[in-house]
Amino acid sequence: MAVAWHGASACLCDCGIPVTVKRNGALMERIEIMSCTENLHQEVEHFFDAFVQAFQQFDGPLIAQRYAAPYIALNGDGVLRSFTTQARIGEYFQTVVDHYHQIGCRSCRYKDLEAIPLGRNSALATVTWELLHGDGSSIHSWRESYNLTRTGQGLRIFASTDHVG
Repeated sequence: MAVAWHGASACLCDCGIPVTVKRNGALMERIEIMSCTENLHQEVEHFFDAFVQAFQQFDGPLIAQRYAAPYIALNGDGVLRSFTTQARIGEYFQTVVDHYHQIGCRSCRYKDLEAIPLGRNSALATVTWELLHGDGSSIHSWRESYNLTRTGQGLRIFASTDHVG
């Protein structure tokens, strides 16, 4: 929580991101505001909530709408892939979700979200993913980081890294 005096409306970390007034403090001239990191965390949380909803459709092109082209992915085996168009990103994710569905996955969830601002329009987000059977039991989990950028359509992923070890 950042504290602003005399109605300041920008984060005190000098990132320049507008902030949201959260509540008035005891003194009239003192206002507690959400920091850019708190705002970012909420924004990224909403992004991944929508990602989970798209994932449940097992539709690669729908998932690809959350990505910017070009997009690069580094998987857990150290293989780096580059996708230059939305169509290629959609094809890639269709292959991924087809495989997940084949092994019994019916949904996913994330936890342990961390979001770090990287200037005004980008961020690094890290989550732990869990693939789930229809009964909610876990099939597999892993940690993954995402480079995000703000676009006119909201946050978009332009790079991802699966954590290994």
